[in-house]
Amino acid sequence: MTAMLDLEPPARRMAQVVGDIADDQLAAPTPCEGTTVGDLLHHVLGLSIAFRDAARKELGPTTRVDPTSSRPSAALLPTDWRARVPRLLDELVAAWREPGAWEGTTQAGGVTLPAEVAGRVALNELVLHGWDLARATGQEYTCDEASLRASIDLLSRTTDEADRAGTFGPVVEVPPDAPLLHRAVGLGGRRPSWSPGPVPG
Repeated sequence: MTAMLDLEPPARRMAQVVGDIADDQLAAPTPCEGTTVGDLLHHVLGLSIAFRDAARKELGPTTRVDPTSSRPSAALLPTDWRARVPRLLDELVAAWREPGAWEGTTQAGGVTLPAEVAGRVALNELVLHGWDLARATGQEYTCDEASLRASIDLLSRTTDEADRAGTFGPVVEVPPDAPLLHRAVGLGGRRPSWSPGPVPG
């Protein structure tokens, strides 16, 4: 049987971070180049739906959309995002707690892939974007060890820049004895020391 991962710890932390984002922080930059906090929240909303449906094998418009074909936009963020994002995260967690979610193949971002890989990608998205949003809004970020090790394992499989194009930035080297969070962030193409500049007026 395929080994399952629990998405609840990084999803819970993501929900906590989202709940502490102020309206006047939506225009702030994030570690994702050219992406504001509002843009990234819109992305998190979309990926929660897409990977929920991927777990359920409900393949259709939400799983066929290539995330590189259109950029997330704060202009499309619903007004009830503080309530909607945590609710969708709960649905995402529940979907991937079903053993069948990890079996066979599914689809996400327009790509057909093993369901086990899709589940690991979903977890990694929660880890990295939880950190992105926390850093962008001046919040502390912690993550459970199991999720961090799963992210590091996934991200370590693709370190060639050509293969990562459109998904992650170039790997940022960190010391081998760096904290697990810094190693995951670096492999995800982020500088662990990143901090936002002045918020646009």
